[in-house]
Amino acid sequence: MAQRALPLPAARLGRAVLTAGAAPEVSGVVLLLPDGETESRRRPSLFSYAAQLPFARALARTGRTDGLAVHVVRYRSRGWNAGADPAADAHWAADEVVRRYGDIPVCLVGHGMGGRAALRGAGHDAVNSVLAMAPSLPEGAEPEPEPVKHLAGRRVLIVHGTNDARTNPELSYRLAERAKKTNRDTCRFEVHSDGHALRQHRSEVMALASDFIRGSLFARSYARPVADAFAAPPPLGLRMPLAAGFGRSLRH
Repeated sequence: MAQRALPLPAARLGRAVLTAGAAPEVSGVVLLLPDGETESRRRPSLFSYAAQLPFARALARTGRTDGLAVHVVRYRSRGWNAGADPAADAHWAADEVVRRYGDIPVCLVGHGMGGRAALRGAGHDAVNSVLAMAPSLPEGAEPEPEPVKHLAGRRVLIVHGTNDARTNPELSYRLAERAKKTNRDTCRFEVHSDGHALRQHRSEVMALASDFIRGSLFARSYARPVADAFAAPPPLGLRMPLAAGFGRSLRH
């Protein structure tokens, strides 16, 4: 007898990642969007969720006094598929944030396929900023280019390693170039010699992410490299190098 495929679960928000000393009220939310596959109807792996938790905890620690809550989004399936499923799940997650917390700003943060989902899902009214790390973008087989008009009014930061062998850094540059034409608040940092996982300069990437998120969600002043990147015209604001001393400069 043929076995029936189990129905896919609904998208879910993981438990809020908070930390000791956190402010009593939530004033801003980060939605972490994991990596995935191009085509797959299989249920998401537990590893994809667990892999985001160290990053979630680190962000929660840096934003504890601001009232930052971090949630990892659990997709319905592990593939992008024809319907841009992770982007729809990101939109649902932003709706859920509004339902739980009220009218507070949301930053979508994603890696790989999650980076594409963050960029695609940024049109939600609650989203005021997007951080896409090594986004997995189409190579040109699709009839229309990745949309960017809905990014207007959001702060957009893209981070990509120059030695990424899984996702093409040139594609994220081209997307940022198109986005910058209608949205000045778009910048992109290149992490020289780093790969898809951005492990080689992890501390600098973490410092960059924290600074961007706190500045975007809580109107804090950006560190000078981020402020300069937003102010610079293309291509200067789209090929900003991530300096090895960036993390140290934030602690001064």
